Order: sequence, then structure tokens, then C-alpha cells
Amino acid sequence: MVLDGISEEDALQRIEGRTNHIIWMVGNFLDMRYAMGNVLGLEEKFEFKEYFSEGKALDESFKYPTLKQLKDSFHHISPLVYSRLLEVSDEELGKDFPMGMNIDFFPENVLNFVGMCIGREDYLSGQIGLMRRILNYEGMKYDFDENMKY
Repeated sequence: MVLDGISEEDALQRIEGRTNHIIWMVGNFLDMRYAMGNVLGLEEKFEFKEYFSEGKALDESFKYPTLKQLKDSFHHISPLVYSRLLEVSDEELGKDFPMGMNIDFFPENVLNFVGMCIGREDYLSGQIGLMRRILNYEGMKYDFDENMKY
């Protein structure tokens, strides 16, 4: 919904050369979604990973995928991750998942990695929402598509 109506051209706009463009934000969102799926046992590969993995900085020399390609990737991985989240056990979520954070009060496990992924997705959705307004689009609407169950 946050991408509704955004043109391919506007999705590549940066503000004063200081912001990431929407394409990068969506790609980073998808890198998180695929990482979440992978830690939950899915073997899906993000076909555009080389542009976005581990928060790779925007590189204006890249020919990034289109917004349509990224939306298609979202609709591929999201129902798989959603289904997996509905069935994952507490035991699986409690499994160690080293992240290299080394914080005493933060268990490095699957549950906390999933939480970090969701948090990052929320952050990026907010950034895209702000970009909508800066680029003179209406704010995001919450008109859910009842046919989309993920």
C-alpha cells in the first residue's frame, strides 16, 4: 500500500542527493523479508540481493531493478514468510542465531532476528511514507485488499 501509485521515475528520485531512493528502500525491505524467510527455514533466494544485501549503500552507478520487479518479488516471498510465521514453533524461535551483537541482555536467537527484521521493515515503510509526501503523493491509505492474505 505504501507504494500505491508511485511511478517508476519517482521511485528513483533522491532528495537533494542526500536520501536513498524508494527503489533502494524497497530493495532493502525485501532483503530483510528474504533473510527472515531464510532464518525460518525457507530456501528462497532474493534475485536482487547483490544490490541490497546487509544494507549495502545506494550506489548511483547501479542499474537497480524496477519497482515492478521488486513488487513481484514482494508478492512471491511474503505469502511464504507469512505462512512460515504462522507455523513456527517456540522451540525453533529459541534456537541460537549469532548476530555478532554481543549484548548481554539480548539473546541472539531466531526470535530476536525476526523481530529485528520486522523492525527494519517498519522503519523502511515509514521512510517510504515520508518520501510519498515529499514527492507530492497522498499519504498511504489503509484500504486492504481482502484477497491478499499476507
